[in-house]
Amino acid sequence: MKKLINSPETVLTDALTGLAAAHPELAVDIPNRVISRAGRPGRPKVAVISGGGSGHEPLHSCFVGRGMLDAACPGEVFTSPVPDQVLTAVQRVHSGSGVVLIVKNYTGDVMNFQLAAELAAEEGVEIRTVLVDDDVAVEDSTWTAGRRGTGATVMVEKITGALAERGAPLDQVAETGRRVNAASRSFAVALTAATTPAVGKPGFDLPEDEIEIGVGIHGEPGRRRERHRPAAELVAEVVDTILADHELTAGDEVIALVNGLGGTPLLELYVVYGEVRARLAERGVRIARNLVGNYVTSLDMAGFSLTLTKADPELLELWDAPVATPALNWS
Repeated sequence: MKKLINSPETVLTDALTGLAAAHPELAVDIPNRVISRAGRPGRPKVAVISGGGSGHEPLHSCFVGRGMLDAACPGEVFTSPVPDQVLTAVQRVHSGSGVVLIVKNYTGDVMNFQLAAELAAEEGVEIRTVLVDDDVAVEDSTWTAGRRGTGATVMVEKITGALAERGAPLDQVAETGRRVNAASRSFAVALTAATTPAVGKPGFDLPEDEIEIGVGIHGEPGRRRERHRPAAELVAEVVDTILADHELTAGDEVIALVNGLGGTPLLELYVVYGEVRARLAERGVRIARNLVGNYVTSLDMAGFSLTLTKADPELLELWDAPVATPALNWS
């Protein structure tokens, strides 16, 4: 294993130390493993918090900032944050208007965020939870009951964060987050497996000439393995699989995320995006907004995921709203 780390035991602490040094606009509480905005809002607002296992950066830690998350809770690599972490984050950013927790549908995340929500409620904090379950590859997986939460998390965090920044009430922010999730579908293809620092070898065996269709962001198995194919053929299957599960028809608009899983060159992701755009155009679906790059990764896994979110004028306006985070930044 060749990785730019000091030791597997200190990788998260060392990474958080570097994050704090690189981004003074963030308040990085290393002992409690909570990342929040360095400055408090000038007025009470709904706080938006998310989190999950490390190894998926920039999700979630690098999406903390104006117009997106108020705080994030990084767990150990591919491991849910513990309830005390989430409760500390709630206490850190709650300003009296309630808190929305954005949770990817993995068993540990769901359980630990739910326990934290119950503890926060005992302290008088109003909590709402938005569950992200956008992956159409499999209905149940190694770590979930129901669909996995993947790329749509970026869409949910961005749009709910924009709405909260405007001063919208708690239930409106939560309901909009749920609407974004319902409007989103994702599917991923892996070319290689990820190598976790603690294990030191790939998480699963994938022969050189094979790929995993429908892989999860922790390396969970997908629908099948098969021989590698040209990008156009892979994209055609991914797009068609998403559209078969989505209420998208000719004339609809989408926000499209072509996401690298950590080990895919940007050159290849743009090849994928070109194919996605062409395939959707054949079906009469127009990409209104796009992101191409590494946003929800799986350490060093090579491959890509596609997320399509059905857009309407309100969601596009919130998507376009100003955001200032280490990984998303526009005015």
